[in-house]
Amino acid sequence: MNTTLAAPSPSKAFKRRGSTRKRASSYICPPQSQETHDAALHAIRNLLKGRTSYDAFPVSFRLIVLDTKLNVKKALQCLLLNGVVSAPLWNSEKSKFAGMLTVLDIIHLIQYYYDTANYEAAAADVETFRLESIRASALNLDIERSLGVATPPMLAEHPNSTLYKAARVLIQTHARRLPLLDYDTETGHEVIVSVLTQYRLLKFISINCTREIQQLHLSLRKLKIGTYVSSNPPPPNPENPETQNPYYPIATATLDTPVFDVVHMFSERAISAVPIIDQDGVVVNLYETVDVITLVRLGAYQSLDLTISEALNQRSPDFPGVVICTAGDSLGTLLQLIKKRRVHRLVVVEGDEEEKKGGKKGRLLGIITLSDVLRYVIGEGGNWRVSRRDYGPVRRHGHTALYRYHFMLMAHRVIGIRGSSQAFGVSLFYVLSKS
Repeated sequence: MNTTLAAPSPSKAFKRRGSTRKRASSYICPPQSQETHDAALHAIRNLLKGRTSYDAFPVSFRLIVLDTKLNVKKALQCLLLNGVVSAPLWNSEKSKFAGMLTVLDIIHLIQYYYDTANYEAAAADVETFRLESIRASALNLDIERSLGVATPPMLAEHPNSTLYKAARVLIQTHARRLPLLDYDTETGHEVIVSVLTQYRLLKFISINCTREIQQLHLSLRKLKIGTYVSSNPPPPNPENPETQNPYYPIATATLDTPVFDVVHMFSERAISAVPIIDQDGVVVNLYETVDVITLVRLGAYQSLDLTISEALNQRSPDFPGVVICTAGDSLGTLLQLIKKRRVHRLVVVEGDEEEKKGGKKGRLLGIITLSDVLRYVIGEGGNWRVSRRDYGPVRRHGHTALYRYHFMLMAHRVIGIRGSSQAFGVSLFYVLSKS
């Protein structure tokens, strides 16, 4: 039986109805120019003037406060175990804010003891040294006079102060962090709400100013953001070793440099990192203050006599690495990087452009800190009164409420209180959530 397949009948044509839904207009980046760059900066500054410091924090966050009765070693354990490099100090006897403990305070302490005492005395004192002696004490004055360092100012702002004002305070005082304080209307005591850092402020900008960041297209070289190797260094002076530094004014070290020499650089210059370079000036690593603190926390004070190469072998395996850039990268690219990862500084190295002019790719060219970036974004000038007494009351009820306090742990001064292995000397450790 033969069968044939009939051709399929043509399908009925349907006319497509046009959509009545309005299409969202796409954003077209305006032509890149100095005018668009300046307009973007102006828009960012206006945003910061209209937002409070509290707006820069996530919905929930952790705050660690250290009692001034703690000794230094326990405080270091607390900082490192929680992955932070600073914490507010609390005077439990007076129920008031007592300043900030930073890694640089410990660096100054190490420098002081190594200059004035032997190894055994330094090790014994650091084990028992209390945080209250770091602030407002005769020993603190001796340390500052001996090392020629300035007393850190007692800074604070209210959480309702604008981000622009807070940024101004950070710039004018050369501080890296700003405590936010309030008063509790029920007790009349000060309340440490949080600490605003340069990184948190810049990340707020990178998250909320995406369109403006795309317009910050000018290069870091043109904007002169950061510190760069001088093309006209001062004439060599045997009495001043710094004038013999080929990368003046940037402090550098090699893998053979003793750790304590770098500690001296940290203390003398009030810096938190030193690029490690090879014989050609190519950046091979970065040594940070937190690396020194790790050695001290472990009680390895003698390790400060090791070379940088030997000390790097004891570095934590979760070290994020060295973040580098070239002078041709844009400010917008830098802020986008801050949005993606935690960055505290960038090492500027010679790139393809410098290599074409006879340079060497990867050679140290400069260093950019978050202070440099914030100073440029906010701009110079302006007069802000830096005060720590102009706080309003903590409002606990109604739509004006800012925060609720959830006390997670109350450990007082000593390790293992009440048999808890988790109590490692934190006087106040609580999480704050926005209402």
